[in-house]
Amino acid sequence: MTTANTEPSTTPSPVGEELLSVTGLVKHFPIRKGLLQRQTGAVQAVDGLGFTVTKGETLSLVGESGCGKTTTGRLLTRLLEPTEGRIVFEGRDITHMSEGKMRPLRRDIQMIFQDPYGSLNPRHTVGKIVGAPYKLQGVKTEGGTKKAVQELLELVGLSPEHYNRYPHEFSGGQRQRIGIARTLALRPKLIVADEPVSALDVSIQAQVVNLLEDLQEEFDLTYVMIAHDLSVVRHVSDRVAVMYLGKIVELADRVSLYEKPMHPYTLALLSAVPIPDTKRKGKQERIRLQGDVPSPINPPPACRFHTRCWKAQDICKVIEPPLVELAPGHQTACHFPENATAEQQAAAESAAKTNPGKDSLPTS
Repeated sequence: MTTANTEPSTTPSPVGEELLSVTGLVKHFPIRKGLLQRQTGAVQAVDGLGFTVTKGETLSLVGESGCGKTTTGRLLTRLLEPTEGRIVFEGRDITHMSEGKMRPLRRDIQMIFQDPYGSLNPRHTVGKIVGAPYKLQGVKTEGGTKKAVQELLELVGLSPEHYNRYPHEFSGGQRQRIGIARTLALRPKLIVADEPVSALDVSIQAQVVNLLEDLQEEFDLTYVMIAHDLSVVRHVSDRVAVMYLGKIVELADRVSLYEKPMHPYTLALLSAVPIPDTKRKGKQERIRLQGDVPSPINPPPACRFHTRCWKAQDICKVIEPPLVELAPGHQTACHFPENATAEQQAAAESAAKTNPGKDSLPTS
């Protein structure tokens, strides 16, 4: 019988060397009003995430807009200060590390931004943009910065002659390659890629995705990929975490999640992915969720998905289901998981009774 993992805020580490560990990660943005700017509420962007990332793997975070994916990425790179929780990188707790102590670690943790148009300074040449990490970190390269930058440009499929050009002279795909070159300058160990292809044409997306895969193989990179395009995610990921309103509702390896999704929200997301095969297209039933995503300022109690879920029952409005392992490497936060055996259903019920989530309502 499969046993439930009764610790909701952590995730069993996959086989391999652990590079990043996240426990109970929370980020609330305060809402202030009035002359004295008193706090009247908070946007609960991220609320209790827990997962690990193994060296050399690609973990993808997926979900609707506003679910907290980008905020999570900025927390991992420490561009935002966490409200609560713990982030451990290579055994070092970096959760509240000072800017001075964090600075050397910036070499190992880098980010690819979503917008290739807004993430590059239009007043700087490509050489200055890609060479900035060397200057900021005081790194001297053999042959000088210019040579190193030109080698990086070649690495990402651009010409060394582009060194003196400006961002406005390039297409969207080329600008994203410039951003990738800047990210690779210091040979990081972990790259957080925030929807790196969402702003690009479909024909260019495949080129950038293939480039990222080639670079990962060549430099043994580890990716945390943030995306909403599930077809891209299926192509690049080793494991996938599905987020809804600041929480992870399902976490599994790519094959398991796409072939046997357990959370109803995951099932709804996958039903919206277009199928290019005309013979299979008519066989897929599209699940259309009712209503809008609730506000993260005042999310629903207990299970946050219960207001839109077709399987919701009274328990979903009172007890928050913890994220538990119902199959090897497959975690789900649901009282009534899809594609579950009787034993897995019993494990989910047992976990909810013994270790309910923190958003559960008090019972008399």
